[in-house]
Amino acid sequence: MTVDALDLIASDRYGDRGIPYAQWAELRRSPLQYMEPEGYESFWAITRHADIIAVSSDPATFCNGEGIVVLNSHQLRTEAEGTSAIRQMKTIIEMDPPDHRRFRKVASGFFTPRGIERLDTIVRTSAQQVVDGLGPEGEADLVAQVAQRHPLRVLSTILGIEPDQEERLLELTQQLFAADDPDLRREADSRQQAIEELGMEFFTMFNAIIEDRRAHPRDDLATMLATATLDDGEPLGMLETLGYYLIVFTAGHDTTRHALTGALDAFMDHPEELARLRDDRTLLRTAVEEVVRWSAPVNYMKRTATRDVEFGGAQIKAGERLALFYASANRDETVFDDPDRFDIGRDPNRHLGFGWAEHYCLGSHLARASITALLDQLADRVEVLERAGDASQVASAFVVGRKTLPARYVIRPAA
Repeated sequence: MTVDALDLIASDRYGDRGIPYAQWAELRRSPLQYMEPEGYESFWAITRHADIIAVSSDPATFCNGEGIVVLNSHQLRTEAEGTSAIRQMKTIIEMDPPDHRRFRKVASGFFTPRGIERLDTIVRTSAQQVVDGLGPEGEADLVAQVAQRHPLRVLSTILGIEPDQEERLLELTQQLFAADDPDLRREADSRQQAIEELGMEFFTMFNAIIEDRRAHPRDDLATMLATATLDDGEPLGMLETLGYYLIVFTAGHDTTRHALTGALDAFMDHPEELARLRDDRTLLRTAVEEVVRWSAPVNYMKRTATRDVEFGGAQIKAGERLALFYASANRDETVFDDPDRFDIGRDPNRHLGFGWAEHYCLGSHLARASITALLDQLADRVEVLERAGDASQVASAFVVGRKTLPARYVIRPAA
C-alpha cells in the first residue's frame, strides 16, 4: 500500500474520507518516512507510540516554538503577509523550556485533581442539564445538542463568560479550529482578514473579562489569569494573558467536545459497552481513558528539529518538521491488544490522547471530570441510543471529530 501524504494532513481529506487508520497502520510497519504533500510543508510522519514518546521527551532537539501545525500554502502566505493580534498571542503550547514551564505554572494549580474537585457541582449539573435538554425521546444531532453544549457551559463558567456570550464564542472557536471546513469557516475577503477579525473579537470579549476580574476579583480561573504573575513576580503581559484565555477555552472545548462525540458514536456502534457501564459503574475510570484513546481529538502536533539528529533510523536535519500522529499511536499494535476494538474495561491503557511529557494536556483532569459526568448520565438514563442518519466529519486534520451525529433516543428522567 502506497500512502498518500495528503491523506495524513489535508483537512478536506479528513472531511471527505475520515481518519486515515489504514495508512497509519502501514506507516507503523515501515521505516520512518519523509512526506512531501503537494501544497503543504514537508514533514517526517511519526506514527509509532514509542517514537512519539521519544520525540516528546526531548524538547531541546524537537521544539514547539516554530509552530504546532503543518502549514498549507494559504497559511504560509498569510504568515508572510504580517502579524495580526491573534497571531501575536503566544500560547503555552507554542513555547519551549524554560518559558513553557514558567507560563504553565500560572494556571497549573487550578487544574490539579484537588482543584478540579471544586468544580464537581458545575460539571455534574451541566451534564444533567444537557441530557435533560433532549427530552424523553426523539431525534437530535448529538454534536450540537450534547457534545458541544456540556464543555461549553463548564468552560464558560470558570472563564467568566456570560451565558448570552456562549453561542458567539462557540462560533468563533469553530471558525478558528475548523477554518478549512466549508460549513464552519468565516466569510471574509481573505484568510488574513478572517484571522484579524477573529483576533479582534476574541480580544474584545476576553479583555472585558480581564478588566472586570482585576477590578472585582473572584474565586475562579478568570481572576487567576487576569491577576497572574510569573515565578519572578513579573505580571503576565496582555497578549500572554489573552493567549491563556484563548487556549484554555478553544483547546479545552473542542477536544472535550470531540471526545464526547467519539463516546456517543462508539456507544451506538457498540451498545454492549454502554450496557456494561450501566451494570458496573466502577468501569467509569477505564471507560473515560478508552474514550480518549479511541477518539484522540488532538490528531497530531508538529515539532521542528533544532539540530541534525539520527532518529528512528533516519537522518533528520535541523529545521525539518515532524508530525506526531497521536491517533496513530493510540492504535499501535505493539502497545494495545486488539487496538481497533472499543473496550471500556481496557487496562492498562497507555494512550497518548493527552500528549506526553512537557506538553501533557494542562486541562486533562477537567476533561476527565467532564467526560465522567456525561458518561455517568448516559449510563443512568439512556434506554435507546441508535443512529438516525449518516454522521459527517469536520474537515480538519489538527483537531478531529464528527461534525454531525444524528441519533434517535429514549431517555429516563434524572433520579
